[in-house]
Amino acid sequence: MGGESSMGALVPSLYSEATTSKMPPPTEELDKDILCPICMQIIKDAFLTSCGHSFCYMCITTHLRNKNDCPCCSHYLTNNRIFPNFLLNKLLERNYARQAAKNASPYEHLRQALQQGCEVSVKELDGLLTLLAEKKRKMEQEEAERNMKILLEFLCCLRKQKLDELNEIQTDLQYIKEDINAVERQRTELCRAKDRCSLKLGMFADDPNSQFVTQSGPIASKKKWVHAQFNDLQDCYLQKRRNWVRQAYKDEERDADIMNREGYNPGLEDFKAVLTNFTRYSRLRAVAELRHGDLFHSANIVSSIEFDRDDELFATAGVSRRIKIFEFSSVMNEPADAHCPVVEMSTRSKLSCLSWNKYTKNHIASSDYEGIVTVWDVTTRQSIMEYEEHEKRAWSVDFSRTEPSMLVSGSDDCKVKIWSTKQEASVLNIDMKANICSVKYNPGSSIHVAVGSADHHIHYYDLRNISQPLYVFSGHRKAVSYVKFVSSNELASASTDSTLRLWDVKDNLALRTFRGHANEKNFVGLTVNSEYIACGSETNEVFVYHKAISKPAARHRFSTDLENGGDDAGSYFISAVCWKSDSPTMLTANSQGTIKVLVLAE
Repeated sequence: MGGESSMGALVPSLYSEATTSKMPPPTEELDKDILCPICMQIIKDAFLTSCGHSFCYMCITTHLRNKNDCPCCSHYLTNNRIFPNFLLNKLLERNYARQAAKNASPYEHLRQALQQGCEVSVKELDGLLTLLAEKKRKMEQEEAERNMKILLEFLCCLRKQKLDELNEIQTDLQYIKEDINAVERQRTELCRAKDRCSLKLGMFADDPNSQFVTQSGPIASKKKWVHAQFNDLQDCYLQKRRNWVRQAYKDEERDADIMNREGYNPGLEDFKAVLTNFTRYSRLRAVAELRHGDLFHSANIVSSIEFDRDDELFATAGVSRRIKIFEFSSVMNEPADAHCPVVEMSTRSKLSCLSWNKYTKNHIASSDYEGIVTVWDVTTRQSIMEYEEHEKRAWSVDFSRTEPSMLVSGSDDCKVKIWSTKQEASVLNIDMKANICSVKYNPGSSIHVAVGSADHHIHYYDLRNISQPLYVFSGHRKAVSYVKFVSSNELASASTDSTLRLWDVKDNLALRTFRGHANEKNFVGLTVNSEYIACGSETNEVFVYHKAISKPAARHRFSTDLENGGDDAGSYFISAVCWKSDSPTMLTANSQGTIKVLVLAE
């Protein structure tokens, strides 16, 4: 029935388009005798019935497939009793010719007249040619005028755009000039202070110059690093400088106070901090390593690795169905083969995510492939709470920092659930349209949650109103595998489109896109601190980005043991990463079960 109704809705429209393009004038202006009683259009290929009525051949034959009567008088009728109506067809052909002549253009009339041998004198032809030439010149002038108008509008728009760019460049040059003068003043003061310090130190040394060696090597290396990332640094400088100018209009008094205290524009101060941090490190150095288990077994993939509240312990979990707790100091100080977990807890299913409680040191939450969210007491090695409401694999879990009894989880069942350690059932449930890959509480709020989804978007919810997201951040081209907060206002996301993105959750803005690593199918980890964003790669490398620069600041490749790797060595990938608070140290793990402690270095 549905198919029939659809066809019924479409056929009139299609039929109308086909007929109106070929059939001339409206039906009310035509002689009703030449209209088909079935389709109510001018008869096409007229056929006469034995009872004396004329129809379109297609219309009457289609009717007779279903019924054996005349549509006009209900007289018994079959296909054997319909005949071509030659007279009516001739009349219709004449009617078509008259209509075509009526609708023909002057050019068509003239062409037909000349082709039919119409007698025209030379004088009449000369007059006609003169008229046509004048008409042609007029049309050419009108077309030229239109083209000139379009060209003028384009040039005016281009001039405005270039003037705006020129004004922006002139403004930027003024900023640069001011900042060069400010930096030169600061540099002069630093040189004077250095000279004074040198004189004082010279009083205690026989050869003052021997105490000061010019470090040309590190400076040259940093200059090279700056030039390699020049475009990104330029964008960062101009962005910060312009932002502070805009802010000055809103808060002129504050801006003036900072200018007086620092000696130069706060935008330059911000950029100097970025440049200092960015040029401080250029590589990642491995300082410790441990093996997570049986090197020959594929079930060593570490899905999650997390530091506890005080950065003294870290936990690992993965497809081995075990949560292992290690002492960080022991990993750093003991040989690689001597590392044993201080706590080990077995689970029923493979684990996908861990989250330490930042208030209660010995509590840690896990999510697993059966959809179970569990809160563990590391001291007793027992589960405190088990939540089994998710119907499919739970990919992510996170404790709230501001309300430590609350936690959030996301699952393949397209549900986000809010839990409390004080009750067994979920507190809140958010139904979504796609699988949930990652969830994260805003570190400065217990009512704001970010959700990374397989629908390529990040949904940012205010838990006081879950009917719709507060914001939806769009830009990723594939599933959003991780979301992590850099600060209360900045959110980092990772996707299997091989990009990271930084968002402003306060002003609903896309800030930056980071490219360099490879990630098309696996969970490769994401971790953030106040300045840096790090992630894994399917090339078995760890990548570190400064949050203000879109290109990698450092990277480290995990070496593959060829005798153990064999032909599968190229399939290894980084599976988990975690910064040690705001230090340059991070924990990293790969799909081979190797865990490394990496440190940012010059």
